[in-house]
Amino acid sequence: VRFPVRDVISWSGSAALPLLPSEESVEVFLQLRKAPRFDLNVSDSWRARAHRELDATNDRPLMKFATECPEGYWPVFKGKSFDLWQPDTGKYYAWANPKKLLAELQERRIRSGKLARSAFKEFSQAWLRDPATLPCLHPRIAFRDVTNRTNTRTVLAALIPPNVFLTNKGPYLLWPQGDEQDQGYLLGVLSSLPLDWYARRFVEISMNFYILEPFPIPRPGRSSPLWQRVVALSGRLASPDARFKDWARAVGVECGKLEEDEKQDMMQELDAVVAHLYGLSAAQLKHIFATFHEGWDYAEQMEATLAHFHQWQTRR
Repeated sequence: VRFPVRDVISWSGSAALPLLPSEESVEVFLQLRKAPRFDLNVSDSWRARAHRELDATNDRPLMKFATECPEGYWPVFKGKSFDLWQPDTGKYYAWANPKKLLAELQERRIRSGKLARSAFKEFSQAWLRDPATLPCLHPRIAFRDVTNRTNTRTVLAALIPPNVFLTNKGPYLLWPQGDEQDQGYLLGVLSSLPLDWYARRFVEISMNFYILEPFPIPRPGRSSPLWQRVVALSGRLASPDARFKDWARAVGVECGKLEEDEKQDMMQELDAVVAHLYGLSAAQLKHIFATFHEGWDYAEQMEATLAHFHQWQTRR
């Protein structure tokens, strides 16, 4: 199989070649790659930038390491503090005093806003100087830095709760453009099986920024029934308790715990809808299941996802 050099260069920041399971995978890979890059910057669409909040080593003096949370402190999340559609696993890196750390983060982002390559450079001075807009005060999308392509899932992203801090092992997304519905849409695509299959072609041990930025992410208009369904499914899956009630209200979904069978059905429908957004065929979706994880029992999940896939074929 031959690829044009210009295409290979566009797939990653290091011109890496994808690890494709078979020649049949080429067709699926190229179909996914038809979608625009994650880091596309146009005026009429959302824009997200990956950023890290705290360095686990350099910012250690700002944290307190204890078994129990000191009074008034907030948890410091690491990568294992969240999982797929699980915003808080209860496994924390440390604790931090918000009175001290909020002031530090506010000062840092104002300084960063003056740097040409900083994600904060894309925000207005009014936003930067308003302490109420600090990302840690609001729900935000984070993803695990440490992962690999042989795990059950490779892209582990979640909407984490407000009033928590993050180490560099859990980078999060800043939004120079976009709202809560855009956040719900992107989280849904990042948490889908088709996108994860693509990520496994490049990820070895880490989800670096240069791997994330070229990810193909479909960008349909908001009038698209597929876009609307991803927002609805993802928004509901991401809002399991009252900490997300304001975010859920902005997205237009209910908030609260889901029964496990309902949750699984929504995840399977999400995979089907995202497959349609990528323009995948039923055969290509089957190939993604068959080559996703060596030795896994996927038959039941695939059949349920295909049932949703065929239903959406009649709605489009």
